[in-house]
Amino acid sequence: MKSSRNYPVYTVNKHAEGLLVGGHPWVYENDILGSPEAEPENGTLVDVVSTKGAYLGTGFLSLKSKIRVRLISRNANDTFDAAFWKRRVEYAWAYRKTVLEPADLTACRVIFGEADQFPGLTVDRFNNILVTQTLSVGMEKLKPILFPLLAEVLRADGQTIEGIYERNDEALRAKEGLAQNKGWFDLPGETHPDSTQTEICENGVFYHVDFENGQKTGFFLDQKYNRRAVARIAAGHTVLDCFTHTGSFALNAAKGGAARVTAADISAEAIAMAQRNAQRNNLTNMDFLCEDTFELLPRLEKEGHPYDFIILDPPAFTKARRTVENAMRGYKEINYRAMKLLPRGGYLATASCSHFATEELFIKMLHAAAKDAHRQLRQIEVRQQAPDHPILWGVPETNYLKFFLFQVI
Repeated sequence: MKSSRNYPVYTVNKHAEGLLVGGHPWVYENDILGSPEAEPENGTLVDVVSTKGAYLGTGFLSLKSKIRVRLISRNANDTFDAAFWKRRVEYAWAYRKTVLEPADLTACRVIFGEADQFPGLTVDRFNNILVTQTLSVGMEKLKPILFPLLAEVLRADGQTIEGIYERNDEALRAKEGLAQNKGWFDLPGETHPDSTQTEICENGVFYHVDFENGQKTGFFLDQKYNRRAVARIAAGHTVLDCFTHTGSFALNAAKGGAARVTAADISAEAIAMAQRNAQRNNLTNMDFLCEDTFELLPRLEKEGHPYDFIILDPPAFTKARRTVENAMRGYKEINYRAMKLLPRGGYLATASCSHFATEELFIKMLHAAAKDAHRQLRQIEVRQQAPDHPILWGVPETNYLKFFLFQVI
């Protein structure tokens, strides 16, 4: 450890030390053995050391959260000035330019929290707008320095950025002692756009994005390559896209040459948006249905249907470990119903965006659903989130999306 340090020091137990050495960036309240006599300011930088005094990292302190420290560095020689954060942004943007196709850079995740070493921060790009969500007090305090750097770095690379919009209307902020809010971030000396809506293009499909009122930051970018996989095999098929939301999978299937696509969702607002997106893309091989999937699939099984390709991309059925069992029953129900509906030789795309519904649990559920439906699954593809949502080994929270594409035989 560097001999001279100016940060408050927190000593952690062996359990936390093992996690930190293994790559996880969080220190939980219960794992802290020693803390400064004078309590530091909430959101300040602190050092974390082992019981033997070995330096384990530096991170943001959160006095109101069970996650007491979130590491940002494991290098005792780092200086956490504006130049440091600018390098971090440049590194994150260079990574996206490497792993994404150039056409995808106008609609992508620029910062993915811990996976980019910005704990509690999400930054999505929708064409000319950056939309942020800040879920840690340390990042909240850093915004006046960090957010102008985001615009600066992308503009220096020739990207057009007209404003930064904050979507902090998230209940998790309460765990950090932060209030909910949303609105434009004031970049120094700049005015922001009048509209909180824009348009993006993904896989050649255009989408209207309402980043003020849409879910999360306004649009789900993590399935972009999974949507492309669906489009590739949709030609000539009759497709049912359940939980369609803004129509993303349905639009890709329709553009891919499906004979007919039905986009279904329980939300009338979602269906209206999906219809608007279909019109924008001049897709006439689509129809729309406002109905609960849990009621729709049994009804179709009873009445008969024309579909030979079903897509299941539900919202997270669980956001906590204690509700995983109920969630897996829900996943099994819809997958079982879809398998029963599909003719032999039909196709099934099925996904889960819940971190707590692990890949192991999801695969186990699929096996059970196939057994009960008297179907075999021929695997075509297994995918995760797009690479602009990178999975950081040692941090299972960054690995949340499961996507399977099968032929049912």
